[in-house]
Amino acid sequence: MVENMFTIEIAMLIAFAACYFIYQALFKRSNMPDLVIAGAKKGDWFPYLQAKLRNTTDGQKAIFSAYKEWPEKPYALPCFGSPAGMVVLPKSWIKNIISQPDHVLNLWDIGVEMLQLDYAFLDKRFNSPPLHINLIAKTLTKNYGNLIPDMVEEANLAFTEQWGRSDEWTSVKVYDTVQNMLGLITSRVTYGLPLSRDPELRKVTMEFVQRSFVTGLMLYNVWKPIRPLVALLATLPHRLSLYKFRRLIVPEVKKRLADSNRGEKKDQQNDFINWAIQQAEEFEDPYFSKPEVLASRALFANYVSIHTSAFSLTHAVLDLATAGPEVQEEMRQEVVSVLASCNGEWSKKALAKMYKIDSLLRESARLDTFMSVAGNRYITAPEGLALPNGQTLPKGTPIMFPAAPVMLDEIYYPNPLEFQPLRFVPKANNEDDADDDMGTQDERRARTAFSCTSAEYMAFGHGKHACPGRFFAAAELKLMLAHLLLEYELEKIDERPVGTWYGIMRIPPISYQLKVRRRSQV
Repeated sequence: MVENMFTIEIAMLIAFAACYFIYQALFKRSNMPDLVIAGAKKGDWFPYLQAKLRNTTDGQKAIFSAYKEWPEKPYALPCFGSPAGMVVLPKSWIKNIISQPDHVLNLWDIGVEMLQLDYAFLDKRFNSPPLHINLIAKTLTKNYGNLIPDMVEEANLAFTEQWGRSDEWTSVKVYDTVQNMLGLITSRVTYGLPLSRDPELRKVTMEFVQRSFVTGLMLYNVWKPIRPLVALLATLPHRLSLYKFRRLIVPEVKKRLADSNRGEKKDQQNDFINWAIQQAEEFEDPYFSKPEVLASRALFANYVSIHTSAFSLTHAVLDLATAGPEVQEEMRQEVVSVLASCNGEWSKKALAKMYKIDSLLRESARLDTFMSVAGNRYITAPEGLALPNGQTLPKGTPIMFPAAPVMLDEIYYPNPLEFQPLRFVPKANNEDDADDDMGTQDERRARTAFSCTSAEYMAFGHGKHACPGRFFAAAELKLMLAHLLLEYELEKIDERPVGTWYGIMRIPPISYQLKVRRRSQV
């Protein structure tokens, strides 16, 4: 009996020691400075691991509590779905830290890691160098104004397809329908006609976007040494989608490559595929001129834009429905007035003048931003990153800044929990709105635009590596919301449905059904 008890105690001691060493190996870094841990409690045996479990299921509490308790102190924020070893830095350090050169802090690598892009597109070389990001940041931003008439055409088709033309109240799943709409509109920009309307291509595009996003989140939480093995099985569904996608689109890419090689560029469509072909020619690397790679690059543009835009538009539609018919009518009248002043033409200029629509989108994103932390970077400098408080974070450490807590802080936003759709509307053009120490009217308007970032508004990140596609995304969402207001009514919601927190991410209520109907005046 005594021997059995002794054996059990020895076994428990060995198991405890094994857990401790595994914990040290997986969750601790010897060269990491001593940091407070968000979500840890006094008396925890394994504070980092236990905090990671707590923060995964209640990330909202951890993030907001840490922001309140340590406003000027860096802290570790462990949770599944976020970079291992993540450190959140104080808001007051943003300007100093985020301006560091790329050889000190790297954005692209942390994005590849968090989304597991190497497994999404089945080719590590595809993600290095990130030419597609440059194409989004520069070429798409430069050209989206010319594409607005095409986007309007697709919006007409998308709303009819997803919400119907009935003047009777009809229930629709907000997230599913706006995601499908965005898929059609974005594909017009990435693939061009007639590919963007091909039913099978649309289907496999959405399959890939949905499957690879979920698979990426799952793989990111798998221990690195066994991740490649798990990925063999986990990526099967979206590998099948990628195969189908390439089979459908590669023939068109080959045709366009042949046209380009013959110098037939005069009548080329203004879309992402042709931009990628031109960029590959200038880059002079044969890998990026492969039809399969060019096709995947167009798919990548859809992948990075559809999910986040669908989240944003879902929140905006629900906020608009909760605000009621009076707010809807006020927004609608702005759209009518702006289009009348622009001779009925949808354009970049017309969208820029829709200040109320812009304000609503910015306010909605302020209240319900997808990522509760922002400014993601990996420290890549061999010597690490020296912090203003004298500590040094080692190379490889992922850093972020608080986003959601700042955007809900009454210091920066009066009545921060109240949805005020006109919060960011610039003052009327009158004598009281003359140029002043805060800059010209246009400068002040630019600072409060939906796509503008700051230390107090990080829905799109901040700094030189803020979301590269935010200007296109803002235009696309404004166009869709404006079209919605002209064509449809939303039944008032008495209580705004809330989403779900998963670690540092906030997911909208994706299964919520809203009643809509086509306006009788249309």
